[in-house]
Amino acid sequence: MFDVLWIPFTLLAAFMQAWRNAFQKQLSKDVSVTGVTLARFIWASPLAALYLWQLYHWQPVELPTFNLTFVCFIVAAALAQILATALMVRLFKLKNYAIGAGLVKSEAILAAILGVLLFSETLSLLGWCGVALGAVAVFLLSGASIKTFSWPVLLLGLASGLAFALTSLWVRQASLVLGLPFPHGAAWVLILVIMLQTVLLVLWLSIKDRATLVALWQRPKLTLLVSVCSCVGSIGWFTAMSLESVALVKTLGQVEVLFMLLISAFIFKEKLQKTDHWGLLLIVLAAIAVMWA
Repeated sequence: MFDVLWIPFTLLAAFMQAWRNAFQKQLSKDVSVTGVTLARFIWASPLAALYLWQLYHWQPVELPTFNLTFVCFIVAAALAQILATALMVRLFKLKNYAIGAGLVKSEAILAAILGVLLFSETLSLLGWCGVALGAVAVFLLSGASIKTFSWPVLLLGLASGLAFALTSLWVRQASLVLGLPFPHGAAWVLILVIMLQTVLLVLWLSIKDRATLVALWQRPKLTLLVSVCSCVGSIGWFTAMSLESVALVKTLGQVEVLFMLLISAFIFKEKLQKTDHWGLLLIVLAAIAVMWA
């Protein structure tokens, strides 16, 4: 019954993440890396709690039992996502941001490799073809070349992609360990991860950098937009990954690049490059491959 539901949830997540990245990029002009990272979570907790309450109102199920394995997955996922987001925001401040952003999308192929090595996940040949096509597509869309090559950008992009891949794998494992019916398990993982991230970042900034908290407070609209887009996107990601392997979800999720280019063209009035069309074609082919896989 739920075999194909991961597809619309992934498309929702990709669409909302494209908008979140656009708002984060705007916020990063005036707020520190840690502050922009916090903006992703600070208003998301009440939204996630409302979502979970609505699920129980719609379909009551038993309350979860948290064991040590589940707690370890939650803590690991929360910390990895904070690290991944902070590294990605650092890329916003570099001149060749597009290349770094493209490298962050290495998350899909890294998740495929780590999933097979660490969590006994399997992919069909068609699935691997889709992942590979997606990797080539984001490389083309990044505009990477020898002239613009930079070791800091390369390392930041790959590190962020690796951290995002680990986050996704640990989120999926937490949902599976919890053993609740769809979609309640993913909703519990979502709210616990977001709450832990919010508490950790607020405590850190309260001690080390209160000025950043003030800066976020002074930009309520942009901070709220980042949080809302992030929360809705996370609902999509967490739910999709509770149904399907991370590699396939993240490969299909690369349609986010299409949404980002459309936002750039129509909202920010930026022109598309010729290579963008080839990259978009490959993303479409990769999406078709993983959906058939």
